[in-house]
Amino acid sequence: MKSIDNNKLDAIVAASRRASEMRGHGYREQALKMYPWVCGRCARSFTRANVAELTVHHRNHNHDDNPSDGSNWELLCLYCHDNEHQRYLDHDHGSLTGVNVPVAATHNPFAALAGLIKK
Repeated sequence: MKSIDNNKLDAIVAASRRASEMRGHGYREQALKMYPWVCGRCARSFTRANVAELTVHHRNHNHDDNPSDGSNWELLCLYCHDNEHQRYLDHDHGSLTGVNVPVAATHNPFAALAGLIKK
């Protein structure tokens, strides 16, 4: 049986603690400490078992804007986060036809209502 090198073990533990401390300064870890683990759109709750499905969304879509007070962040589930970014892309690119003017409806569901009421 090999003997344990305590100096090497101490170095590994120290490196692990430094890495954990560095990760704790990331905006995701800060947001998870700051806000409740609930999606800001659909209100789905998260636990340690599924917190990986909770993302940090930058409200102004600038990932370099990370104020320490968290004012540019909101926690969204994967589905709501994808939806938010798709809405942002759709807004920037306009409609699929390239025309941003909505088409007026031509169907009038109540056209014959007066006749039906008289019967």
